[in-house]
Amino acid sequence: RDSSTSRGLGDVYKRQQKEVQDIAKCLRTLYSTPIGSQEGDRELGINPNIFVDKPLPVAKGLYVAEVTEKTASFEPRARVVRVDWLDSDVLHGVVIPKVVYELV
Repeated sequence: RDSSTSRGLGDVYKRQQKEVQDIAKCLRTLYSTPIGSQEGDRELGINPNIFVDKPLPVAKGLYVAEVTEKTASFEPRARVVRVDWLDSDVLHGVVIPKVVYELV
């Protein structure tokens, strides 16, 4: 039997899991890369300058808009559903975004 031939639902599940892992990896890379730092594609990444030194509610809104737009542009297999915020040091303006997405 040809080893490249699917062997049933187990192979389908493994391929789906691999794609889900690939999407998650691509999104982590996208969200953690500063825009302009990727030599092959200067548009890849998030622009931190648009939300740094802004009031927290404004910065959060700008971040949500940025990750939503970049996800649509660079990872068409996913769509941002919402961004949850994990308070880290709110008094000093430090919050941690958790981007929740769905596969499309």
